[in-house]
Amino acid sequence: MSTFPVAAETVAVGDSGPAVVVEALSREDFVRYAGASGDFARIHYDEPFAEAAGYPSVFGQGMLTAGFASTLVTDWFGIEHVRRFRTRFSAQVWPGDTVRVTGEVTDVTPTDDHVVVDVTFEATTGDDVVVLTGSATADLPH
Repeated sequence: MSTFPVAAETVAVGDSGPAVVVEALSREDFVRYAGASGDFARIHYDEPFAEAAGYPSVFGQGMLTAGFASTLVTDWFGIEHVRRFRTRFSAQVWPGDTVRVTGEVTDVTPTDDHVVVDVTFEATTGDDVVVLTGSATADLPH
């Protein structure tokens, strides 16, 4: 069993990080995130507005999902060691969705005084829709 955040000596290609699971997203979650982020686009909280725009409902902000992914990376390596974080959005998250973020180490490069670790990750909903993919790099001291 791994302990998180991980130590440089214990990281290997193929390792999995600590999965992040956020259950049953709600409109309230979207509104709370709007307040925290300043993203008050009506499509995230105004049902008639979202439907008029052609969506079946309101949906979560992409950066909300990216925040879930960032939790995976910072829990895995410690925020102070994260050097790069990139995401790509591929689908919306809807009220009632459960989002699961998982990741895997793709490269480990030891140097004299640290280990550079590259990972990929993805966020999926309960029905296996990939809503976000991404990659990150951490620089772990020896």
